[in-house]
Amino acid sequence: MHQKEFNVAPLSGGYMITSIVGFLISAFYILPKSMTWGFTLVLFFTLMFVAAMISMTYAPSDWPLKMERKKG
Repeated sequence: MHQKEFNVAPLSGGYMITSIVGFLISAFYILPKSMTWGFTLVLFFTLMFVAAMISMTYAPSDWPLKMERKKG
């Protein structure tokens, strides 16, 4: 039986920076003005940060070498 290997997409550093900056702006600027939008955006950017951390931890270190274009 063929085992499917755990496949995690490598995310860029810009993705993590966006999540951190978005969280800070949402928590300190939007949340005091609008609880609904503030909470939603804080949750969204927190999930982005968690995804970036998972990508840093589990993504293969040699992923650029494994990228091959399939012909046909």
